[in-house]
Amino acid sequence: MDKIFRGSHTVLATPFTPGGRGIDTDALRRLVDWQIESGSHGLIPLGSTGEFLSVSDDERTQIVETVVDAADGRVPTLIGTADEWTDKAVRYSVEAQTIGADGLMIISPYYSSPTEDELFEHFRRISDAVSIPIMVYNNPNTANVDLRPEFVARLGTLENLRYIKESSGDISRVREIHRVSNDRVSVFAGYHPFESLAAGAKGYVSVIGNFLPAESAAVCDLMDAGRHAEALRLYNRMIPLLNAIAGDKYVSATKCAMAAVGMPIGEPRPPRLALPSNDAARLQRLIAEFRAEGAVSEAAD
Repeated sequence: MDKIFRGSHTVLATPFTPGGRGIDTDALRRLVDWQIESGSHGLIPLGSTGEFLSVSDDERTQIVETVVDAADGRVPTLIGTADEWTDKAVRYSVEAQTIGADGLMIISPYYSSPTEDELFEHFRRISDAVSIPIMVYNNPNTANVDLRPEFVARLGTLENLRYIKESSGDISRVREIHRVSNDRVSVFAGYHPFESLAAGAKGYVSVIGNFLPAESAAVCDLMDAGRHAEALRLYNRMIPLLNAIAGDKYVSATKCAMAAVGMPIGEPRPPRLALPSNDAARLQRLIAEFRAEGAVSEAAD
């Protein structure tokens, strides 16, 4: 029986060895263990935060094998299997299932700006090739197409398409997707987790969970428990950090923040550069202030 996905699913940054020469599998295992011990409800390697376009096919396999093995069924693992070419997305998806992934997260082909019929065929071929749940990822800013609620409902007629990471920024879509799909497609927030959960989202695909896994999970748990005021207080404390890692430097900022909480995983691969020193100092200061107010996560201890 398929696992039910809910709560905070960290979209994992990828640890690289010095100079970005290879995957640091030891660091990746430590990261997986820390995430689970901190309360993360699920893990998603090879998303955009995981620099999926900057790894080779062999490294992709290595990442999937390492995360699935390290998680060992303790939490669901959803693998990012997106590609511009449908055949490669199918191959990556079948490989992830074979290795033992619990699900897939797939953004639309991100350069060709496909039509809705082309998108439907793309996801149909992937769905037909696997038997695990698919979370389609809507991010109009990066994929150049917008998966509107009515089309999401159409995608929901596919056998395995059960979730969407909604990153359009339109909170009303949470309710609308559930309505037009007859609750067949469950929404995970990409942005605005508190607001999305309050509107009925089932979970949060979390970048900030890379360095605040306990807090990201706690917002979801508190909302599930109906303790909305407590969730809002915690979320409000997190907003300066959410803003600090937003924008074009989100991968570099995330890796800088991870080092600041005692979970260093190296620098991003080119063309990305390390976070500029002024931005890094500001981010480190924000983390220190957050901790001083009573933070939960601490990788170094």
